[in-house]
Order: sequence, then C-alpha cells, then structure tokens
Amino acid sequence: MMNNNQAAYDRAITVFSPDGRLYQVEYAREAVKRGTTAVGIKCQEGVVLIVDKRINSRLLEANSIEKIFRIDEHIGVASSGLVGDARALVDRARIEAQINRVTYDEPIDVETLAKKLGDHMQTYTQFGGARPYGTALLITGISDGQFRLFETDPSGTLLEYKATGIGTGRPAVMKLFEEEYTHECSIKDAITLGLKALHEATEGKFDVNTVEIGVITREEEQFRKMSREEVLSYIGQPQ
Repeated sequence: MMNNNQAAYDRAITVFSPDGRLYQVEYAREAVKRGTTAVGIKCQEGVVLIVDKRINSRLLEANSIEKIFRIDEHIGVASSGLVGDARALVDRARIEAQINRVTYDEPIDVETLAKKLGDHMQTYTQFGGARPYGTALLITGISDGQFRLFETDPSGTLLEYKATGIGTGRPAVMKLFEEEYTHECSIKDAITLGLKALHEATEGKFDVNTVEIGVITREEEQFRKMSREEVLSYIGQPQ
C-alpha cells in the first residue's frame, strides 16, 4: 500500500516521484504485462509475428479478435495490452505510412515509422489531460532489403530485437529465445520456435482458433497474415 507521499505522485502523469518514477507509466506497463503474449522472430528469410488471442468464452467469435495488423504492404504490427489503444496506434501508423507515400512517392522506412509511433507514445507521458497508452507493439517489415523488428512500450522506448516477446508470457518467451534462437533458421523454423515459445507462455492452452500468425519473407517482401489452413499445418486441429 502507498503512503501519502507516494499517493501524491501517483495522481499525476507528469510528476516524477523522488526516486525518479512515473507511476502512471508503470501502471500502463502493467496493462501490457497482463495482456496476451505476442512474439516476433527475425531470420535470414524474413520475420514472423505470432500472437495468442486468448479466447475466454465459447460464445466469442474468434475472428472478431485481431492482434496482428498490416500497416502497409511491407510492414506489420503485433500488439499486447489494451486492444482499443493498439487500434488507435495502428490507425495512426497507417496514416503515417500513407502520408509518406503521397509526399515522397515511396514506402515509409520501417525504422522511421517505429520512431514516429514511439515519439507519439512518449508525448502521452509528458502532458496532463491524457494517459499513457496501455499497449506495447512489435513492429516489423523490410526496408532496403533489410528485415527489421522493433518493440515499443507505453513509455515510448524503442528497441530493435532479433527475437522478442511482449505480454504476460514475456519472461518464459525470452528465456526460451536466449537458449534456442539462431538467426540462421528458416521461416518454418522460426514459426516452430515461436509456437514453442507460445506453448511455454500459455502452458499449452492454445489452438488454431486462438493463434494468429503474420509473416514477411524475402521472396514476397509483403506482410501478410497466414490463413487458418496454414496455421493448421503447424499446430493441428483443436482437441
């Protein structure tokens, strides 16, 4: 429980506590930690995004839950945390991508878009009258023949990874990646490793109805979501 001094810093987004903490940003990060697990894996052939959609009711239509998004032909995003916040950032990312095409007649660079989103998220930690975004994103794509994989969180921090995870299962995912990831793997190997990480994170509680997979390959250079049939080829029918 907080004492009175801590509570005073807890109420404002823009006020640091004496030990240098922004409590509202930390709470937003907690929203991400409670979110479903998403993983991203980069290899020589491309990048894979895999998300657990966590369907809690048999009455829920599985295809109504979307946590992997195509931003432009060459860029995709996976989210964890508050779905509404993620959608707002996805809409902003799509607008930025189209503005770049109209202005410069070329697709936006992956790093440029990731920085724009990170900068936007960071502004919501500086001003009153709003709150930090309660979501984290994995942003991937190809620019100048190079595959990129970025992670951004509610503070606006932007980091590039070879393989990473966000959400409630991040500790288990990162532990597995540290032990088994290799950049020389194929797309199929990356998907298999990502599903293994998701299995560890969810204790095996996922199937074709709860998993979403997005890929971008050197052969196609376009981000796409895999069909149910393609996902089935990796994890099989639910029992």
